[in-house]
Amino acid sequence: MLLVVMLALVVSIFATWSYMLAKLDDRVNAELSNEARKFDWYVEQAPPGRDVAALLEGHLTVNAPDRHETFFTILDGEVDSLTFVKPPTALHTDRALVAKLVAATTPTHDRTESAAGEVRYAVKPIKGGGHTGAFVIAVFYDKHREEVDDAIRALSLTALLALGLAGTAGWFVAGRVLAPVRLVRQTAERISDSSDLTRRLIVPGNDDVAALAGTFNHMLDRLERAFAVQREFVDDAGHELRTPITVIRGHLELMGDDPGERAETIALVTDELIRMNRIVDDLLTLAKSEQPGFLALDDVELADLTVSVLAKARGLGDRNWRIEEVADATISADRQRLTQALMQLLANAVRHTASGDLVAVGSAVRGPDVVLWVRDVGPGVRVQDRERIFARFVRGGSRTHEGAGLGLAIVRSIAEAHGGDVSVGDAEGGGALFTITIPLRSAALGFDTAVLTPIA
Repeated sequence: MLLVVMLALVVSIFATWSYMLAKLDDRVNAELSNEARKFDWYVEQAPPGRDVAALLEGHLTVNAPDRHETFFTILDGEVDSLTFVKPPTALHTDRALVAKLVAATTPTHDRTESAAGEVRYAVKPIKGGGHTGAFVIAVFYDKHREEVDDAIRALSLTALLALGLAGTAGWFVAGRVLAPVRLVRQTAERISDSSDLTRRLIVPGNDDVAALAGTFNHMLDRLERAFAVQREFVDDAGHELRTPITVIRGHLELMGDDPGERAETIALVTDELIRMNRIVDDLLTLAKSEQPGFLALDDVELADLTVSVLAKARGLGDRNWRIEEVADATISADRQRLTQALMQLLANAVRHTASGDLVAVGSAVRGPDVVLWVRDVGPGVRVQDRERIFARFVRGGSRTHEGAGLGLAIVRSIAEAHGGDVSVGDAEGGGALFTITIPLRSAALGFDTAVLTPIA
């Protein structure tokens, strides 16, 4: 780019130099013509009978040459008078030039070389009273041209300095402007080399480059979350599937030819494969919960959801099933996911209660939130375990069971996907109370999580 600007400056300076030389030619020619007309006018205004010598002397006296000009007169073939302004060089001493001037019988203009360079001149012959003479106007063309050259040199130097300053300023500004872009490239390279997705760009301002950095950071956020989910899935799958795979391999290696033993081994292996399949399904559900499209939103009637969930839960065991409260409202949510979460909580309640024990489900609108809950009369959850049990593969506290420890993690992922959360506390009269809370409006999801409409 700088070379293009430099080429443009060179072309511009050359064009300026050519233009100034053309204007100089015009100005010198105009000056010669003007001085010739002034001499003609002086001769016309002179009194009749005035001799040639007097005319030449008189005009030379009243007419002073301009800068880089000189005048002199010729009388009867010899140089007669000189202007009082000293010329750059004495043209009247050039015999060849003087002889050429003496020989001129008509007004003539031409050019010649001198010690001061090129000279352009005009000669005005005059006759009268038996005498011949001439008025000579000489312009030292190269002296004027030196001024043009000096101006062009000054312009070139100024342009070069301006180009240098512009190049330096452009380099500095471009460096400042492109620094975020370079930072994006370097960050991308470091991420590519080290797989470190925690790096972020800090670009102040609100211009396009800052917007680019923000978009890049947003992309890194999504990539970091995606890779984190991927790593968690791989780690969890490797951790949880290692045991059933070891069990299956061990029994298959030890399986003999006895039909009873083979049937027992096949049953055990089948049970482990079923458990592995369930673990994989749960892990896939957790992985999908971190991705867009996990929820399929639709209008969900809370009363119908509560009743239908309880109807499905009756097949989980012989319990005293109860609906404590239903919300007379419709929300925008994923019915299947909410059903999955409530069924997981109800199955959890069945595992920790005995036949005939109370298990209750309910829904309500409380302030800005929609609340769904499951209550049982089991042993409850210890305070120190109430947050830990929602993590993946956690089995502990007073509510231990044979599962993989993914159920409550799935419940939390469903609640968080709706912009809410899940918690556990003590139920009134003893037992555990699991509560799913969903905000009516969640800016994080970019839509109304729950839009209430009355049911007729």
